[in-house]
Amino acid sequence: MQLVGLQDFPLVEPGDDLAQLLKSSLQANDLALEDGDVLVLAQKIVSKAEGRYVRLSTVEPGPEALELAAASDKDPRQAELILRESKTVLRRRPGVVIVEHKLGYVHANAGIDKSNLPTNEEDPAVLLLPEDSDGSAEVLRQALQQHYQCTRLGLIINDSAGRAWRMGTVGMAIGTAGIEPLRNQVGEPDLFGRSLEVTEVAVADELAAAASFVMGQAAEGCPVVLIRGAQWSAAEVGSSALLRNPAQDMFR
Repeated sequence: MQLVGLQDFPLVEPGDDLAQLLKSSLQANDLALEDGDVLVLAQKIVSKAEGRYVRLSTVEPGPEALELAAASDKDPRQAELILRESKTVLRRRPGVVIVEHKLGYVHANAGIDKSNLPTNEEDPAVLLLPEDSDGSAEVLRQALQQHYQCTRLGLIINDSAGRAWRMGTVGMAIGTAGIEPLRNQVGEPDLFGRSLEVTEVAVADELAAAASFVMGQAAEGCPVVLIRGAQWSAAEVGSSALLRNPAQDMFR
């Protein structure tokens, strides 16, 4: 399996044609998509192209946001945005708020971030997650499949997230298209012929994490990774297949 980061990818601005930027970048890197490829995009470039910026000066925090800001040591305006982007607040402590995002993902600060953004400190802006990550992934996949005449192309939008039982962040899929995100291996034999009883593999998350390692987290400037040679199955199922039923979530 090969992972190739697209070099010198341009800074994305609101309204940019992301599919065209991807095609141009692939060409500049002497690459063309083939059947079986998976393209992994950092969430930020999708959100930027979709204009998901919010200037904090335009946000008026309500009473609940003021209470959350005091408990988490956050800007009340950012707390207001966290509440707007969330179904429910699960945990809070100084510096971090863990929520169930509107898209269903359990995420710190609802995925709202200002790192790697060209923002004015006197009038700061933050970036929200895409409104429909699976929909965004599907639109891009269709455009790229048509251009490259591929019949089997996977596309993943990834974001960095912490985990309840481990230190550090890893990449995870918050949007998928064309790829089966969760592979159920229950009933398949192990090395000694025993049937697997509970094994499910988060294929999209595994690939997202691998790509995230290539992308980096700071000033690397590599928000797109081409994965070639991975073993995956095609499916018209979105990333919601990766969400654990709250009734089975022992960490809530």
